[in-house]
Amino acid sequence: MKWPTKKNNHQPSLLLEQQRSEKLAELGAQLLALRQKQGLSLEQVVALTRIPQRLLQAIEAGNLNDLPEPIYVQGLIRQFAEALGLNGVEFSGTFPISAARVNPQDMGNISPLNQLRPIHLYFLYIFLIICSVNGLSQLLNNALLQASNSQNQPYSKQKSVAKSEPTQPKETLKVQPISDRLSGGQQGQAVQIGVTLKASSWIRVIADGKTEFEGTLPEGTHRIWKAQEQLTVKTDNAGGVLMSVNQEKAKEMGEPGKEEEIRIAAKPKF
Repeated sequence: MKWPTKKNNHQPSLLLEQQRSEKLAELGAQLLALRQKQGLSLEQVVALTRIPQRLLQAIEAGNLNDLPEPIYVQGLIRQFAEALGLNGVEFSGTFPISAARVNPQDMGNISPLNQLRPIHLYFLYIFLIICSVNGLSQLLNNALLQASNSQNQPYSKQKSVAKSEPTQPKETLKVQPISDRLSGGQQGQAVQIGVTLKASSWIRVIADGKTEFEGTLPEGTHRIWKAQEQLTVKTDNAGGVLMSVNQEKAKEMGEPGKEEEIRIAAKPKF
């Protein structure tokens, strides 16, 4: 006598969980490798994405149990990927959220909205709000940067015309032409500056008339720029920026919270 077998209704959900776990491990490993390749720490990624460090660690480790609902996990992966320069939507789109299958015969009677539970709609609503706030914040930051640039342009023109009254940098960082030892060899010896962030600050770097960088760098960041003739560095938080010229001892650009602009030029050749 054969006893009737009982169907396992939990098998599809277990299969979906396994797919999510395997995909998270794959995506997390890729993000970890790319972050280390770019020389970024988790603290710097936290400053860029505003995602708690424990969630970033869980993504890199592929630990699905320490992460929220799958729809949130996909959003976190998207932000993480965009912070590293990837296409966040395309990269996170491979993470499975739902594996619900619909019988083709019932397609005419089933609406996608009918399959969503109230709790799913609530999570989706919260996710859309978060995305909208992030987008609005980026638009406001871009508008502020454009306004700041438009205000600084007339000031720069006045400084170039009034050459008889050159501005001098603060005593905290004395900028001099590059030494004879560095410029006395081949023509076109580069001028080099090193910048280390004591606190998160906005910085703009212009090398030989070309803007090399403009944006906000998080605390602990270290960058190096070179130019053949002149380097110009401007910041809105002079006390939070340590700058070294030609590998000399680094000094603060000025007072904390104050705007400062410093120009470093190579020693002219006669």
